[in-house]
Amino acid sequence: MNDLKKQMDEGHLQPGDRLSSVVDLAAQYNVGRSTIREALSALKAMGLLNIKQGGGTFVKAAPAEADPVHPMQHYADLWEGRAASLRHVLEVRRVLETGCASLAAQHRTEADLAAFRQLLADMERSEDEHFIEQADVKFHQCIASATHNPLLHDLMESLSLKLHESMKDMRALWFYAERSSAERLLQEHRHIYEAIEKQDAKEAMARMELHISKVEQVLDEKNAGDHHLQRSQTRS
Repeated sequence: MNDLKKQMDEGHLQPGDRLSSVVDLAAQYNVGRSTIREALSALKAMGLLNIKQGGGTFVKAAPAEADPVHPMQHYADLWEGRAASLRHVLEVRRVLETGCASLAAQHRTEADLAAFRQLLADMERSEDEHFIEQADVKFHQCIASATHNPLLHDLMESLSLKLHESMKDMRALWFYAERSSAERLLQEHRHIYEAIEKQDAKEAMARMELHISKVEQVLDEKNAGDHHLQRSQTRS
């Protein structure tokens, strides 16, 4: 399955292309026919293939930009573990960042606000998704800095590596939850900034809670990551 997915991603298999028969694919990959059928079914469930009964299997067109996809479509075999890791990060973020947003609204300075505005401008101007992901992480670190509590700043710094590792998945899940675009996500960051600017601690906390909960909602749809989470709780 991974090889077929890679061929689609790299353009070797184009929308409309017909795949070889199950028999031929089984011979090509030196696996049983049932393994091929399972792989094709998984790719179909991910929205990548169109299987016509008695008519063959065809590559589907990529989803339009206005129709975000679940990140599981990019790495189905690894998704359970990634989802479990995301749950752990989100739990920490909920505890830490909602409180940070509230305190930032109370203690922010003009210099803090200028830093927020610069990051939002960077996120708006850039078309480099990797750069935007880094700016997204910095935005959340900036919130911790705006609390002017060195312990909270250090805690967010220690979390930054995990944030960098998981930001791509988090952003993809946010787009999927909202069925929306990068502009809508940028607007949500602006709302958090505006609450902090107005020194509305309650609103800043609520905006941050909403921001985090949307990612969790998508994970909850199929209890993604719960198995790993329950297993780690059992060990403890």
